[in-house]
Amino acid sequence: MPFPKRLIVALVLATATAAFAAPTSTAQQAAGSAQCANRETPPPPVDTSEQPAPGQKAPTPLEVPENPIGGDRLGECGLILPPNSAQPPSGTTAASWLLADMDSGAVIAAYDPHGRQRPASIMKVLLAMVVAKELRGDLVVTASAEDIAQECTCVGLRDGGQYTVRQLLHGLLLASGNDVAHTLARQLGGVPNALRKMNAMAKELGALDTRAVTPSGLDGPGTSTSAYDVALIFRGAMKYDEFAQAIKLPQSQFPGKNGGTIMLQNDNRLLANYQGALGGKTGFTDDSQHTYVGAAERNGRRLVVVLLRGQQTPTRIDAQAAKLLDYGFAMGPGGVGKLVDGAPQPKQNVVPTQSSNESQDTAAATDPETGRPTPTAFGTVGLPITAVAGLGLLAGLVLFIRNKRAKAARARRQAQQQAAQGV
Repeated sequence: MPFPKRLIVALVLATATAAFAAPTSTAQQAAGSAQCANRETPPPPVDTSEQPAPGQKAPTPLEVPENPIGGDRLGECGLILPPNSAQPPSGTTAASWLLADMDSGAVIAAYDPHGRQRPASIMKVLLAMVVAKELRGDLVVTASAEDIAQECTCVGLRDGGQYTVRQLLHGLLLASGNDVAHTLARQLGGVPNALRKMNAMAKELGALDTRAVTPSGLDGPGTSTSAYDVALIFRGAMKYDEFAQAIKLPQSQFPGKNGGTIMLQNDNRLLANYQGALGGKTGFTDDSQHTYVGAAERNGRRLVVVLLRGQQTPTRIDAQAAKLLDYGFAMGPGGVGKLVDGAPQPKQNVVPTQSSNESQDTAAATDPETGRPTPTAFGTVGLPITAVAGLGLLAGLVLFIRNKRAKAARARRQAQQQAAQGV
């Protein structure tokens, strides 16, 4: 019977199309985020600082995570606010910025938080974190001619001069010494080894937009970070007492190049000008423009603010940071995402057993970052429902065909009986 056969094929194809071709919200978000200008790399450089050395190739861009770290909304590249929130202060010039609660991890507000930018000297926060983890503060280090030859800003180390790691951290964080950054990198096993440790630390934190290519934050091929990552890194560094104590010093005595001592002044103006300031770090290169990360505490609440690729007009970048901090302290505890407590762990390919099917299905449907069910084409229960519905449809078609054939058979028998009676 040709009609039922065609009907079966059409209905089965329609069921399969409806089940498997439904677009997911994650796919739609990925398509939307692909339009973000700096989704994969920072903007093109304005000078030659990122040209690879002769005979070398530029590193490939860092992989973009399938799901935005910290929550789906943080994959957006415009202004991201909680519902019914006041607008952020005017005059913020940064191409990317973020406000977050350092303790709860709640991201309060952001603008293109995963947009990839250049860090400049705020990369020294990541170096300082590795140093605080691996080196004793009273360890004595001897400076070399190679340290002194670094592109400055420089503290003014002396070839053969001896300094404690604690003194070098003060020179790194207060005066942003590139000579100090190189000295500390050597103490970590040399610059390549120090960079490996810095990048491993970033990955461990979940800062997957970040690639350190110089210990100091000077631009180089493949350099990358994001406002989200800088907040993660600063939050992690503040857990080390050596770092937290150094970053909040207004000034510090340092061995002078020609003997005696000099006074290092902290270049973070918020320390003196903002109530509850806990410390911060500034940065600038021609390619990165002005960068800033800092934190403050009020009424037991600690906030971190990050601004990347900003300008010094109409107000200084630190003054823009102060306005954003005021805005954050005035907002409630809600947020648009979360600073994660570590990098997402890859899902293991485990063959499910009969006794563990249910738990395996539950784990596979859970987002490792947020703990929420992962959106799929079917939802968490839609696939079984679709399968049952399809089987029911096929069973109904089979019954329909059988009934149709039974009716035809009865009609033939009646016709045969009538013909026999007529004879």
